[in-house]
Amino acid sequence: MTVPARTGPESSPPILRAFDRAAGSQAIHGNQVSLLVDGPATYATMHAEIASATRRIHLENYIIHDDVAGRAFAAQLAAKARAGVRVRVLYDWIGSRGTPRHFWRDLRAAGVDVRTFGPLRLSDPLLIACRDHRKLLVVDGERGITGGLCIGDEWVGDPATGRRPWRDTAIEIRGPAARALDDAFARAWTFADGAAPDDDFGVPPSAVGDGGATVRVVATEPGRERAARTIDLMVALSGERLWVTEAYLSVSQRLYQAFIDAARAGVDVRLLLPSTSDLRVVRNLSRVGYRGLLRAGVRIWEWNGPMLHAKTIVSDGQWVRIGSSNLNASSLLANWELDVLTDDTQLALALEDQYLNDLTESSEITLRPRRFPAIMGRTVPPRLSRASTEHSPAPHRRTFMERRKQAFVRVNGLIRGARAALFGPLAVWLLVVAALFAIFPVPMALAAAVVAAMGGFALLVRALGYRERG
Repeated sequence: MTVPARTGPESSPPILRAFDRAAGSQAIHGNQVSLLVDGPATYATMHAEIASATRRIHLENYIIHDDVAGRAFAAQLAAKARAGVRVRVLYDWIGSRGTPRHFWRDLRAAGVDVRTFGPLRLSDPLLIACRDHRKLLVVDGERGITGGLCIGDEWVGDPATGRRPWRDTAIEIRGPAARALDDAFARAWTFADGAAPDDDFGVPPSAVGDGGATVRVVATEPGRERAARTIDLMVALSGERLWVTEAYLSVSQRLYQAFIDAARAGVDVRLLLPSTSDLRVVRNLSRVGYRGLLRAGVRIWEWNGPMLHAKTIVSDGQWVRIGSSNLNASSLLANWELDVLTDDTQLALALEDQYLNDLTESSEITLRPRRFPAIMGRTVPPRLSRASTEHSPAPHRRTFMERRKQAFVRVNGLIRGARAALFGPLAVWLLVVAALFAIFPVPMALAAAVVAAMGGFALLVRALGYRERG
């Protein structure tokens, strides 16, 4: 008996099949892709695409501020809606909590269909932990832009006052993959109680454009771990170099070990991260996790400019991942995120060039041995040293929002550093709880009962509604 030859996705090389399954989407060929660096260039491209829209505009973003940048987008979207273009805007309830109601009311008055993702609901209180962290614009189902940029003045800066834009990265996609981005928007829109889009003028999913880039759209939803699985594969398959830019590094032990294993196997593993603090004590506490990476041969840089907000990975000058997912549990497990994985040499080389350029404004972190004898048979861990950089960018004046964000990064760094000594903080926490129960038994018992009841109710609601969500 002759076994017929396989055709379709199952006949593709194993590596490509693995990426298809991890991403939860098939490879889409024939796209044109362009790297967009920082807010001014990205916003200019977004405005140009909105201006060219003739049928519909879909905008989905975690944060949309009511500031100069936000109002510029709002005015253009309102104008397109008045001109007869179907405009839909989806924003996250927590991410955009500082945006006043009149901002959304004015958009609706102009004909823009606006939806809020994830407001607090007693019917499903656990949804508060699942945010729409995506950053997406799709125009006419044919052109899409996604990456790490929210909409606000932080991403634009102000040269007149010496305020530089946040460092961020996005990608523009022209071709059939834009339809897959539109489909991801439609799913989030429907989940947020919006009626399913009925004006489907997009490019058919099977169509092939005239570009040379292959794109996989990684649309992560809570519990599906699409981005995590795709990143695991990128790290495991890297053979020469793996260069990562990350805003909020708090990886799982699995991915942490994957970085170490890749470096020990001879891969040039580099991490470009934000500078968390100028205070040595706070900085060193936040870097507890660095030591194991550095010992294994991973090279780490810290960005010296304004907030580093990009989330990118480039592997072996071929594979590129750009999107909204941070390397932490909330992004990889709980949030609605959107990334794209491309197999395009030109884009990979462009991102590698940008990475090397970013390193000129960064300081490399190295290990410096301590001159202390062993204590109780244990070697004192080496100190972390921050190398100077030859390139000194113009001084940057941080805004109040940036200082608040920087404080959050510092606190988050302290929390991340504690993972290397997990049992100590856990022991202290348990002892404090035990003491409170001993001193205040009745109030603590009542508090525990309330927490248990709330948790049980939330889980019951989630269990009853789980089948409907799929």
